[in-house]
Amino acid sequence: MDGDIPDDEAVILFDGVCNLCSGFVQFVVPRDAEGKYRFASLQSDVGQALLAEHDLASDDLDSVVLIEDGESYVKSSAIIEIASGLGGRYRLLSPFRSVPKSVRDRVYDFVADNRYRWFGKKDRCMMPTGDVESRFIE
Repeated sequence: MDGDIPDDEAVILFDGVCNLCSGFVQFVVPRDAEGKYRFASLQSDVGQALLAEHDLASDDLDSVVLIEDGESYVKSSAIIEIASGLGGRYRLLSPFRSVPKSVRDRVYDFVADNRYRWFGKKDRCMMPTGDVESRFIE
């Protein structure tokens, strides 16, 4: 794991103790054959630094955040951008950009508010192993 915050790489920040969020990362990794995305938990020092750098609330741990090309995307916008970046059939989420963000984020918030109850919570942040480990920033 690398301690540097990459300027030229796309970074996905996620709730490291959330089973749904960790599952999302495990979904993205094998579908990102080019290794476009790096990962860090929102709770990590790197995650907190990136949130601060992009003027995002550091205590708001219920959102997936994508940092890419100097821009930050949160909640449903992050999911749509990540899906588009994966390409293939995942680009089918792209038309949801036309749905008002307030509507998309209401659905996102409903799932986020219930994620621990529905999917559980870990005692500590997910620890990557194997070849995936190099894609995580600590």
